[in-house]
Amino acid sequence: MKGRPLIVEYIRYRVPEERSADFEAAYRRAAASLGSAPECVDYELTRCAEEAGRYILRITWTSAEDHLEGFRNGPNFAAFFTEIRPYVSDIEEMRHYEPTGVHGQGASVPTLYDWAGGAEAFERLTEVFYGHVLKDELIGPLFAGMDPRHPTYVAIWLGEVFGGPDRYTRERGGYAHMLSQHIGKGITERQRRRWVNLLLDAADEVGLPGDPEFRAAFLGYIEWGTRLAFANSQPGATPVAKAPVPHWGWGVAPPYTPRG
Repeated sequence: MKGRPLIVEYIRYRVPEERSADFEAAYRRAAASLGSAPECVDYELTRCAEEAGRYILRITWTSAEDHLEGFRNGPNFAAFFTEIRPYVSDIEEMRHYEPTGVHGQGASVPTLYDWAGGAEAFERLTEVFYGHVLKDELIGPLFAGMDPRHPTYVAIWLGEVFGGPDRYTRERGGYAHMLSQHIGKGITERQRRRWVNLLLDAADEVGLPGDPEFRAAFLGYIEWGTRLAFANSQPGATPVAKAPVPHWGWGVAPPYTPRG
């Protein structure tokens, strides 16, 4: 499956209103089979708000071939089809669609960059963080002779990662430059973990948002990024040489909104 483009299947139903409750119940049961299928990435059944009885089922498959040959000939299809068979005659359209690359979020969901407080927040974070780093006996030696602007550069990197301006790409060389900072460093796991712990302490110290949703997303990137840096720094490592700066979002949890 590696390298194949994802494919999105849309199935449009027009179900008589008196059967709609049974239809939804059938798909709740059928969903267990979709959830167990390795060919299925995700799925969603939506109901038309303006016209009762109209539904759209969206299923993302690892590929059209995996759907048509893998799933339909696999162990999960029979149970799935048993549940939805009574509604096959209600299908108005059933087609596969390829992603175009046009996608994004609306302004109702803030970026992690904006939620954190923008450039100023990340500059405060890295200034305090590297002050602690330079005094630390375990990871301080890794930063001996550090460029005085290094904290600013890392703030710019984090800002771009979390949805802010693409300054690191435009001004610092993007991913390739960041990668070059880790090649051959031989970072140890103890050093990686200390880096993470000091950064989280600095986040508390400078008052980055403490809601569970932000901190989960923030820590998710820090864990991911430092583990990549650790791997790329090892002798004989052959990391990917060209890639965009990663863009990190909220993940599973939405932004925290206090209720009155």
